[in-house]
Amino acid sequence: MTSSASLSAVAHRPLIHHTGAWYFPVAFIARLPFAMMTVGVLALVVASRGSVALGGLTSAAVGLGVVIAGPVLGDLADRYGQRRVLVPVGVVNGILLAVFPLVVATTTVDGMLLAAAMAIGLTGPQTAAMSRTRVMALIGERVHPDRRERTFSRAMAYESAADETAFVIGPFVVGVLAALIAPWAPISGAAVLSFVFVTAFALHPTGRVVPERSEREAMAPFRELLHPRMLVLVAAVFGVGLFFGSTLTSLTAFMEAQGAPEAGALLYGVMGVGSAVLALAVAVLPTRFTLRWRLIIFAVVLTASAGAYTVGGSVVTVTAVLCLMGVGVGPSLVTLFSLAGARAPRGRTASTMTLLASALTLAQAAASAVTGAVAESASVSTAMLFPAAAALLVLAMAAVNASASPRWDAAVRAV
Repeated sequence: MTSSASLSAVAHRPLIHHTGAWYFPVAFIARLPFAMMTVGVLALVVASRGSVALGGLTSAAVGLGVVIAGPVLGDLADRYGQRRVLVPVGVVNGILLAVFPLVVATTTVDGMLLAAAMAIGLTGPQTAAMSRTRVMALIGERVHPDRRERTFSRAMAYESAADETAFVIGPFVVGVLAALIAPWAPISGAAVLSFVFVTAFALHPTGRVVPERSEREAMAPFRELLHPRMLVLVAAVFGVGLFFGSTLTSLTAFMEAQGAPEAGALLYGVMGVGSAVLALAVAVLPTRFTLRWRLIIFAVVLTASAGAYTVGGSVVTVTAVLCLMGVGVGPSLVTLFSLAGARAPRGRTASTMTLLASALTLAQAAASAVTGAVAESASVSTAMLFPAAAALLVLAMAAVNASASPRWDAAVRAV
């Protein structure tokens, strides 16, 4: 009886008791190399070679590597445990980042640059996806059933806010280091962070909470990740990625037309910070406001604000619209990852999270390239239509999810 009472007392303790006080700071800083490497590679190549086109291609090569490797690393982590995957990946990624400035300085062959950049992407540590997997496992194993749903909502809200904050801070750190030290400094800084904090995250005791293949029942087949209930979420996250990429690029073009291109990233940060704050606010929503209806409501807000963004106008007007866009996009992303966590096939949580993260990265890269080309060849006003198109995709997938989720979620519970 004493043992049962002790276990019950532990189950009623907050999540941070189970993670330890240092887990969340370490997991957050371990996200920064991933957030810094694409922008850092772009800045270094442009500064060293004087070619924006080559810089864009090199940055895209990093993103392509991330997309290719993401689901593979997730599958390996599900099979063999996070520690066995993240430790070598973090070390190799740190080495590749450290030597990349030397590659830029010594080779004149563009193909070598692209290959080195893709290798950086292939070894990009999927810290955010792995962190979500760990937190979900902790909640399922150690949090009392009465508190699981609310704890899960809060944890997913934090994880999404941490992602968005990292992707705001990462480019900012790149700009500061490049301006104060040299163009190679951001890449070198990302290498140090990868060596130290990705390794620290990999070796953190929470990594043992996610069972390895030998410690659990049979893993669900990979085809379960391709079920419509999962693909609709992947498509919606892809839409969010399109929204992020097209908004940043069209906003930069808009501010360039205003004579202040460097202010584009600052205004984008306004949306990013607001989005992160609203993502955290999702945690206080009542449980009766179900995930499928949350996604519908926030996707409507996102679509309406993106429609207002297409009008353009003054810098003040665009800034106000960006604040409204943050209200829609942050909570939408939280809700999508929460739905994915609830529907993840048995033993495939890391695979699920890395699949969504890869869709987000691929969409951002593709949208940035296409929107930039349209802004240059057509007009800024045309480029500013793209975020609305992306928001419509998110809204369409939210509608599909709302209509089919009762049937899908009943099937998941029956398994």
